Amino acid sequence: MSTATRARRYRDVPAALIFVGPAAVGFLTFYLWPAIRGFYLSLTDFSLLSAPEFIGLENYERLIGDHLFWNALLVTLEYVVINIAVQTVFAVLLAVLMHRLTRSMTIRSIVLLPYLIANVIAALVWYSMLDYQTGVVNQLLEWLSVDRVAFFGETTTAIPTIALVNTWRHVGYTALLVFAGLQAIPKQVYEAAAMDGASEWKTFWRVTLPLLRPVMALVLVLTVIGSFQVFDTVAVTTTGGPINATRVIYYYIFEQAFARFDFGYASAMSFALFVILAGVAYAQLRLTRASQSDLS
Repeated sequence: MSTATRARRYRDVPAALIFVGPAAVGFLTFYLWPAIRGFYLSLTDFSLLSAPEFIGLENYERLIGDHLFWNALLVTLEYVVINIAVQTVFAVLLAVLMHRLTRSMTIRSIVLLPYLIANVIAALVWYSMLDYQTGVVNQLLEWLSVDRVAFFGETTTAIPTIALVNTWRHVGYTALLVFAGLQAIPKQVYEAAAMDGASEWKTFWRVTLPLLRPVMALVLVLTVIGSFQVFDTVAVTTTGGPINATRVIYYYIFEQAFARFDFGYASAMSFALFVILAGVAYAQLRLTRASQSDLS
């Protein structure tokens, strides 16, 4: 590296710091420091009425024997599996349809529209539509001579219903991420597949999906982490019921912290969830080989 090049790079450092500085301050203030503080509180017995009292790993020992914590984790996992499976399939389908049939900005805006609605608003609208007594969906089912369904009131249907409501809201955003990945695939690849006599179905499985792997890895990591953070839909519809059927892990942490004021134990669960999500994200990136591309 020449002296002139090195000097030019050093001259760029102040400008780079100006752009990076606000984001770095925000990260340190709202992410790193709260994370460190939260880990410390997980080692204490702390409520708003008294100062933190250091108790070591007692909160983590309590967590291991807390069947409600493990039940909340299983309920959350059920939600994640349903949400991710349905959302990914429909997102890829929408993205491929937009890529092959139309690239209209109007269509993209319509697809993204549910994502622009606040999650609480979307949850309340669907809660009203799916109400057992007055909901338009159950009235339609009754008109079709089908028994009414307590979508949010049965242990077997509550979590699938919440998962599908959030799928409806987020699928458009996920589809646009996949659509962006499709646009990065060179047209020559599809032309070569067509010359080889590959059908649309084979082209999709042998060309499109393999070349989408880096994008799909990113999408899966983002959607899985986001799905584990489900809270507001549960809070405004079922509040964890019926019989703990929808008490997801975030709602359980919220109850411990702000209903029972057990901030030490809530912090321990939060840190445990952080470790779980970090492991899941790492495993996803490794299994999907996100850093590799078949285009290279």
